[in-house]
Amino acid sequence: MRLSRAVPFLAATLLAASLGGPAPASAATGGERHCARQDRVRVPGAAFQQTACLDDLTTTGLAGTPYTDMTDQAGLTARDTRTPSGIPGIQIDGYFPDNSRFNATHGWNHDAQFVIRMPDRWNGGLVVTGAPGTRKQYATDTAISDQVLARGYAYAATDKGNSGADFYRDGRRPGDAVAEWNRRTTELTRAARKAVAQRYGHAPRRTYMTGISNGGYLTRWQLENHPELYDGGVDWEGALWTAHGPSLLTSLPTAVARMLGSARDEDLYAAGFARGSEFLWPYHERAYWGITQKIYRAEFDPTYDPACPGTSAGGTVEEILAPCASDAAYDYASRPASVHRAVARVALTGRIGRPLITLHGDLDTLLPKAADSDVYARMVDGSGRGRLHSYVTVVGGTHVDGLYDTYPDRLRPILPCYRSAFDELVSWVERGVRPPADRTVGRPADGDVVNSCAL
Repeated sequence: MRLSRAVPFLAATLLAASLGGPAPASAATGGERHCARQDRVRVPGAAFQQTACLDDLTTTGLAGTPYTDMTDQAGLTARDTRTPSGIPGIQIDGYFPDNSRFNATHGWNHDAQFVIRMPDRWNGGLVVTGAPGTRKQYATDTAISDQVLARGYAYAATDKGNSGADFYRDGRRPGDAVAEWNRRTTELTRAARKAVAQRYGHAPRRTYMTGISNGGYLTRWQLENHPELYDGGVDWEGALWTAHGPSLLTSLPTAVARMLGSARDEDLYAAGFARGSEFLWPYHERAYWGITQKIYRAEFDPTYDPACPGTSAGGTVEEILAPCASDAAYDYASRPASVHRAVARVALTGRIGRPLITLHGDLDTLLPKAADSDVYARMVDGSGRGRLHSYVTVVGGTHVDGLYDTYPDRLRPILPCYRSAFDELVSWVERGVRPPADRTVGRPADGDVVNSCAL
């Protein structure tokens, strides 16, 4: 497997019906012509931007062009996922000032890259996201962008300011790389709102934050720290960071230990991994557990094992995915206070300021829900914000929908449930129809689970 194709799927995915809202209407833009006023749009703060007038902003029209990257989307959606097409409008690609160079997209070798899409027929809303895992700005084009554009929303996505398996090398002190993710998302949201106003003549009437995995973490963090920028959000299995645990640094060492023969199945259950997920463990041993633990431990605790991963997670797929033997004995609770302070810089509190819907699969074998979203739901309740939170457990859901194609008899994709959840969020925000606080969506015995999910 070529490294350039394998890493986005196996490594960069680490913390990897129509959407709701009013249908696009010509009245929203006054029935303007194709790509009207594109020359007026300047993204505030961008160091570079290029604007294109396109006949189709969806992946159907953009596949094979420089305006998306299908490789970076690999594994996030099931093969038979249906997506809309034929959405004309403006696409702006560019980057904000940054001194790191992990993102080679467009040959720019420049981080803090973004994409903003503005359909000709606008519904007055904006959807913002950050890349899942260590992917880049086009990663959720099929999963999120296509659908929101078809409903008339403008769309903006960021690479978070660093990407790839060596992302932890960005910054000068532990936690800098992840802290930048939050700052870049805020930066893009503010800039996209102003760019949208330049094109359509007024700021978005509604702005929604959403994301998958690390993008779900960003959604939680933004609604906690910048509720003034958003009207609500949908969090798809967001990563949990807390100063004293739990986090992936408290669950994944046990998984690594099992890989290396020093932990039992019962130890994984105790760490939060679900009974019934065992059939997914061999794949996660090969593709997720080792690399995820070592690169995030290197981000927050680089002195634990300076030689592994060292200055790079590896030069081949095998090296990148291989675990560090030392991580089998990693004990976050006993690490120095400086490590806990590094995590505290990016930690979540549960104090959301806007409506949030969280979805998590009960068979997530990278971020087990018992050690992640179950905990976050309790944090939200404990902070007195439970009235702003709705938590959906998807039976048969796992961390990436692409695994459904391998196990169609045991899994179900989360994407169609996510689309329904966005419907509910819009109804909640715009019509005051609050969804149930907590519920479980069972796996139906028949029907098209790839493209439908009734919440």
